[in-house]
Amino acid sequence: MVLQAACPVPSLAEAIAGESIRGSWWGHAKGREIFRASRAVCESPEVLVCKLVDNKVTYVHRRVWPALIKLAPRFGNERLAKVWEEHTNTGAHLSRQIPFPEWVPADIMKEAERLSTSKAERILSAVLPEKSRKAGRRRMETRRPSLQSSPCQGQPKAQAPGQRRT
Repeated sequence: MVLQAACPVPSLAEAIAGESIRGSWWGHAKGREIFRASRAVCESPEVLVCKLVDNKVTYVHRRVWPALIKLAPRFGNERLAKVWEEHTNTGAHLSRQIPFPEWVPADIMKEAERLSTSKAERILSAVLPEKSRKAGRRRMETRRPSLQSSPCQGQPKAQAPGQRRT
């Protein structure tokens, strides 16, 4: 699931709004509700926040992490980095990330190693659009992130040994 629309996967903002959103969800009548929900999702240890689909904030539930990791070479490490924003004392937002595979828990990595490629493909085919599954190592367009693009600030709250902030 992505935060914003204009992607071939479900949008959290539109699911909460109950309708298509034209323009930014920040201006929608349910903008505050969307913000609160997206913060809750971002803070969940069961959700990876990355830029997997069309370089948009993408939420990936832990149950599909092993399949995603098994097929990681098809996506490229930059699309699988754990991302978040931090709010600085000056009010600016800093984009942060933990590179893939540094954020991956050991138990998930082991599960991914045991998973067959065909099983991983079946798992992801149910949740990823065809375009993203076949993107291969193609480098995604890098764009300057919008300061309003993600309410995921201050993530992750805890940092495991060996993880670095960039």
